[in-house]
Amino acid sequence: MNNLKSLEDYRELRKTFHIDIPKFFNFGSDVIDRWARERPDHVAMQWVSVDGTERTITFREISLRSNQVANALLQLGLQHGDQVLVDLTNRVEWWETMVALTKAGIIAIPGTTLLTEKDIAFRVKSAEIDGVVTDDPGAEKVDHVASDLPELQFKILVGDKPRSGWQTYGELVAAAESTPLQHRTLSEQPSLIYFTSGTTGPPKMVMHTHASYGIGHQLTARFWLGLEPDDLHWNLSDTGWAKTAYSGFFAPWIAGSTILVRHSPGKFNPLDVLKCLAEYPITSFCAPPTVYRMLIQQDLSHFRPRSLRCCMAAGEPLNASVLQRWREATGITIREGYGQTETVILCASIPDLPVKPGSMGLPPPGLDVAIVDGNGNSLPTGEQGQIAVRVEPTRPVGLFLRYCENPDATANAFRGDWYLTGDCAYTDEDGYFWFVARADDIITSAAYRIGPFEVESAMMEHPAVAEVAVVGKADPERTEIVKAFVVLTHGFAPSDDLVHQLQEHTKQATAPYKYPREIEFLDELPKTHTGKIRRTELRKRDA
Repeated sequence: MNNLKSLEDYRELRKTFHIDIPKFFNFGSDVIDRWARERPDHVAMQWVSVDGTERTITFREISLRSNQVANALLQLGLQHGDQVLVDLTNRVEWWETMVALTKAGIIAIPGTTLLTEKDIAFRVKSAEIDGVVTDDPGAEKVDHVASDLPELQFKILVGDKPRSGWQTYGELVAAAESTPLQHRTLSEQPSLIYFTSGTTGPPKMVMHTHASYGIGHQLTARFWLGLEPDDLHWNLSDTGWAKTAYSGFFAPWIAGSTILVRHSPGKFNPLDVLKCLAEYPITSFCAPPTVYRMLIQQDLSHFRPRSLRCCMAAGEPLNASVLQRWREATGITIREGYGQTETVILCASIPDLPVKPGSMGLPPPGLDVAIVDGNGNSLPTGEQGQIAVRVEPTRPVGLFLRYCENPDATANAFRGDWYLTGDCAYTDEDGYFWFVARADDIITSAAYRIGPFEVESAMMEHPAVAEVAVVGKADPERTEIVKAFVVLTHGFAPSDDLVHQLQEHTKQATAPYKYPREIEFLDELPKTHTGKIRRTELRKRDA
């Protein structure tokens, strides 16, 4: 796809690469419907359930079905510019609805099924949501708070059982025409709102246009996933997380690939993942580091993936030790991708280019990504600063429009010529980026600035550590000390001797001043709905 054989080829492509943004664009009609015309019988989705049920859905079928859903929503009374919360598990209806909302010019707001009643109420009020599409568990939560949500006029239930006060998705769609919509959407018209995961504070509403994700994820498809139409790509993530937008919706369908969707309600089981990779001809697999950390804890001596050729990770930095153990088991090097809810892919281990274990990779052609100081000045190689994306003189494709109802947060993110990500990193002599920490997570100890990720990576090399999170704990002498919260591998038990072992190991694996002066053992780490570690909660434990 890229024909990049060397870093020299990559640097030459960066000089000329450009994506034109048309005046009108719609992912549903310009991508899905185009594939339906050009390759109508090509499988867009292979849906499998843990109980053995399977469906194959072609691009022609998803095109026609999304037309029906869009017409049904408009006939129900929803209008262009309205906002709809989509809170569904890995059901086919999630993808149908997301394409349909795009076609209808209705703003989609994906939500994770782990949302509480309080979370749902917060989202409905914050975004002034007009309607919701959900299943029985979601409907029950909505009904508990519906009396306080006069904004919510349209409630659509996906499922076989009728519910008082709800329209039934199947009946609405069956009665609707599959004729294409005539409505055209401007490329810069709002299309999508994601709520951030809230690792450092209340979730913010991130507004994207039809172009920012629908066109911008060309960069994700080409310079990170590296997918072709013949690929069967499995993205492992909750539908409410932007990682599904990246790797389970926009990018793979831009590439014309088949996505595997596995419906597996209940608690996550790493053995089910390994079984699926062994049974199905999955060529491309993408999962958060949390999943890979769980997979390498299994016995992989007899694991033989059927067709796997590439693996990707995103959501949090991937520890080099995890990468190494997965490569030893499968022969495949995991390629990292870094982006945000606010962006498309910003750094990645680009297909066919060298992978540096522990690195975030390289910025994709089409985006000017740099390390800057607090004044927006570019920093030299090796110096830590904030990851930033140049927005002047031309705003790049793939960047969000604004934080809704939060002009202060928007102004704080866009400073001078740059969009500031809030993540700290540095670059090496080849231009590869190396993650340090969220700016809020940097630990200041006895005048040293310590990034949690480096300490965590060092500790992950010890066989006793299954997961670890590092935070700064207030200290009267050092300002802060490094404290580690550790989840142990099966077979290890907490002890003072193990604390000493982990401290000595960390001193040897990284700079001695970075070792954790306190270690606390936990059964599990607190995480967001998207699987990211909530360091704010860990800091509160010691506050």
